[in-house]
Amino acid sequence: MTIADRWLLPDGMDEVLPPQAARMEELRRALLDHYHRWGYDQVMPPPVEFLDSLLTGTGTDLELQTFKLTDQLTGRLMGVSADVTPQVARMDAHSLKRQGPVRLCYCTTVLRAKADQYQGGRSPVQVGVELFGHAGQQADLEILHLALSSLMVAGAQEIHLALGQIGIYRSLVQAAELDPEQERAIFDALELKSPGELSLRVAEGVQDPGLAEMFRALVELHGGEDVLTRAREVFAEAPAAVGAALDQLEALSAGVKAAYPEVELYYDLAELRGYQYHTGMMFAAYVPGYGQALAKGGRYDDTGRAFGRARPATGFSMDLKLLASLSVEEPSCDGIWAPFDEAPELAETVASLRGAGERVVQALPGQRTGPKEHRCNRRLVQQEGQWRVVSLE
Repeated sequence: MTIADRWLLPDGMDEVLPPQAARMEELRRALLDHYHRWGYDQVMPPPVEFLDSLLTGTGTDLELQTFKLTDQLTGRLMGVSADVTPQVARMDAHSLKRQGPVRLCYCTTVLRAKADQYQGGRSPVQVGVELFGHAGQQADLEILHLALSSLMVAGAQEIHLALGQIGIYRSLVQAAELDPEQERAIFDALELKSPGELSLRVAEGVQDPGLAEMFRALVELHGGEDVLTRAREVFAEAPAAVGAALDQLEALSAGVKAAYPEVELYYDLAELRGYQYHTGMMFAAYVPGYGQALAKGGRYDDTGRAFGRARPATGFSMDLKLLASLSVEEPSCDGIWAPFDEAPELAETVASLRGAGERVVQALPGQRTGPKEHRCNRRLVQQEGQWRVVSLE
C-alpha cells in the first residue's frame, strides 16, 4: 500500500468539509424545527440492532443493504441500520405504545452495503418523518405537505412530484388469484416497463380477459393529469378497491395543487418500488439537475405488525447531504477577529461577545492567516483604553 492509498475512502463513502458541513448543520436545525412546529417529536434510533429485530417486517432489499456483524458479548448477529423507518416503526409499536396518532421525526446517519440509483451513496444522513395511527388520506396529505415544504426549506425550486398507488396493482393480483411465480413474472415485466414482455406474462398467468387487459394497461398509465382520467376508463370494471385507490389519488392531487400550485405533478400507476412494504400511496419528489429523488415515501401500514402492534403508518425520508447541496451560497462572513493579547480586558470582551452569540476568532502567536481567511468582517481594536468592534473596511 502506498502512502496515497492510505487516505482513500471506500467507494460510496464521503467526508463532509467546510463550508458544506456548516450548511448541513444549519439545514438539519431548520428541518427539525420545522417538524417540531407541525407537532413531530424527535427520536434517535441506535446505529446497530440485533439483526432479527432490525429486519423484522422488511423486505429482502433492505437485508441486502445491511452490513452484518457478530456481537462479541452475545454471539448474536447484529446489523448496522441502513434505513431508519423500520426502527421508528418498532419504537412506535414496541417502545412508545401511545394511543392515537403519533408523529415522530429523526435525523441520523445510516450505512448501506452498496449505493444504487434510488438511494444514493452508502452513508447518507437520513432525515424524515413518520405518522402512525391514522389510516385516512388526511395523514397522507400531511406527509406530502411536509415533504414539499421540507424541500422548499432546503431551497429547492421547480419541484416535480411523482405519485403512485400500490393498492391498484395489489388489488388486481388478488382478483386474478395469481400464484407467486406468476405474480413475480408480471412484476418483473412491469418494472422493466416492457409492454411486450408484460403481454406475454399476462397471457401466461391471467385467465380473466378483463383483468388481463387491465394488467396490460398498467404499463401505459404514466404521465400528466390525463392518466387519472384514462385509469377511470381502464378500471371501470375493476374491483372496488381499485376505484377507492383512484379516489385517494385524485384527492391527494387536489390537495397538493391547492397548497403548492407551482409543483408539477406526474402519475405512474405501474411504479412498484418498495412493493414489499408499501401498502398504498407512494411518492417521489425530484428537482432538475439531480438524477435521483430528493424525497421519497408513502404508506406502509403492515410494518408494525411484526412488533405485535399493527398500526397505520405513512412517512417519507431524505438525504441531508443531497438537500444541503441545493444551496451553493458561501457561508456568511460575519465573524469578529480578535488579536492575540493576554490582557484580561480583552478576554472579558471576547467572552461577552461570544455570550451574546457572536462568532469571535482569536489569533494565535505567529499566525500568518488573517481575518478574511477566517470569515471575519469585523475586528476588535483598542480605542481610548476600551476594546471595540470595528468594521474591517
